[in-house]
Amino acid sequence: MRWPQPLVPAHFLRRENRFRCQVELDGAVVPAHLPNSGRLGELLTPGAAVRVRPAANPGPRKTVGDLTLVWHAGAWVSVDARLPGRLAAEALALGRLAPFAGYPKVQAEVRAGDSRLDLLLEGPAGRCWIETKSVTLVEGGVALFPDAPTARGARHVQALQALRGLGERAAVVFVVQRQDVLAFSPHPSADPAFAEALRRASRAGVEVYAYRCAVDLAGIEITEPVEVRL
Repeated sequence: MRWPQPLVPAHFLRRENRFRCQVELDGAVVPAHLPNSGRLGELLTPGAAVRVRPAANPGPRKTVGDLTLVWHAGAWVSVDARLPGRLAAEALALGRLAPFAGYPKVQAEVRAGDSRLDLLLEGPAGRCWIETKSVTLVEGGVALFPDAPTARGARHVQALQALRGLGERAAVVFVVQRQDVLAFSPHPSADPAFAEALRRASRAGVEVYAYRCAVDLAGIEITEPVEVRL
């Protein structure tokens, strides 16, 4: 996926709330939208080099655009938590998600009971439900999710488990929006309930996958799978 317009260089200053921060852009301190409710403590440090995606229609907005990339440990990290579903759909179309080959029909944002899941695949083998999660935290080469409690994430995993109980194929795909990762694991010190929900779902037959991404100033794409350690 290519960024829809060139990203603007800036420096991160401070976070105002979950979805808004202050950046220095062209010598001025301006507000930017932060499309990620995670803590991002290791990434959003004062003075960090960032890239902002300018607002397409800046008139009615209260921010200059979306904070999209953060320079960390010698590489760009994407912090836009809205992207994994789109990235997975793109990777499916390009044949990069081998476990999900053979499903010609792909629907996005499909309701399943009380939850809305990212993708529903349909093909000769039947249906497969997929929920994607954005991962940015990496420690010692291991991607960790979540970096803050996520009751919503646990509900999605439980919804997948319920679908599996009905005989449907179900999977959760963790999209690590950076390249420097060798494996994925749940993060019980951040959210023990989610870690347990994921392990329980896996034991019930929900498939768990993780993929790293290539990220640069031109765009972002899913590249290779990484080991999952539950």
